Amino acid sequence: MENNLPVKSDEISLKELFQKGKLLWSYLISQWKIIIIAGLLGAFLGLTYSIIKKPIYTATLSFALEDEKTGGGLGSALGLASSLGFDLGGGGGSIFTGSNLTELFKSRSMVEKTLLSSVIVNGKTISLAEMYIQNNDWRKKWNNDPKFANIEFLPNVNRKLYTRVQDSIMGKMYDNLSKEGLSVAQKDKKISIISVDVSSTSELFSKYFCEALAKQVGHFYIETKSKKARINMAILQRQTDSIRGELNSAIAGVALANDNTFGLNPALNVRRVPSSRRQVDVQANIAILTELVKQTELAKVTLRKETPLIQVIDGPILPLKNDKIGKLKGIIFGGILVGFLMVLYLTIKGAFKDYYH
Repeated sequence: MENNLPVKSDEISLKELFQKGKLLWSYLISQWKIIIIAGLLGAFLGLTYSIIKKPIYTATLSFALEDEKTGGGLGSALGLASSLGFDLGGGGGSIFTGSNLTELFKSRSMVEKTLLSSVIVNGKTISLAEMYIQNNDWRKKWNNDPKFANIEFLPNVNRKLYTRVQDSIMGKMYDNLSKEGLSVAQKDKKISIISVDVSSTSELFSKYFCEALAKQVGHFYIETKSKKARINMAILQRQTDSIRGELNSAIAGVALANDNTFGLNPALNVRRVPSSRRQVDVQANIAILTELVKQTELAKVTLRKETPLIQVIDGPILPLKNDKIGKLKGIIFGGILVGFLMVLYLTIKGAFKDYYH
């Protein structure tokens, strides 16, 4: 015998869903006072946040690198120099390209050297580290701690002379800047344009630090890239000066020997030997000096080619871009956010208590 009783289905029909929606709407309407109060509270909180929160200023600097490699018509001349035993530094090197260069900007050494560079604030010369401490009101927190009472960060002081406490403070500043305040990126690997962003609550600090960091890294980059060529040029210059001194001495010796043999009997050739020796020294020194002068000039050309050009494209200009939340925006955003959260809370609460079932 078949059972003709209707089978109960767990599926909700569209009609039932519509009815539940109407009940939910009615329930929320009945709670309008709570929702309005929540919205007003959110608007007040948003207004308070927009007043209290310090704006973050971002300084942006972009620059291009031109790193000319040795080659072309100079290659044969450098080959000749190498065959004579001179290393003119034509390798170029590429340790500071792409991501390596961006990491150099974020290195602790570069950031700390930048923090110890000097700036003029309110007519007084201080370090960027001191400016950072003042902007973050750290000294107010240190007033009751004798360990920090006399801590100073003077500009352009030897970093190795710092105490353990100063090292820890510098480390804290580096962590804050590298993790939150400093961003370095190469926009395109095919284009050697690097953008540096520095963010802080101080507009002037962001600008000064961004410019000083680019200058510090640029100086280090140029010195490192051209170091080999500069060393070789200095060696060649010293050798050239030394041979020139020997040549001058030999010329003076020839003149002296000639004076000593003036009017000498042609049959006495032994007395002419010192003059002949000096003459040989002069000719040898002339040959060596001529070659060294050539190599020195080649080294100068190589140094110019090995020295990269760093061209700033755009620098930070006041006023800087900031993310300050306006009062109106804070009121609207806070009211909508807290009001939405209250509606969500009431909806979940009603679902659990069967208010609109």
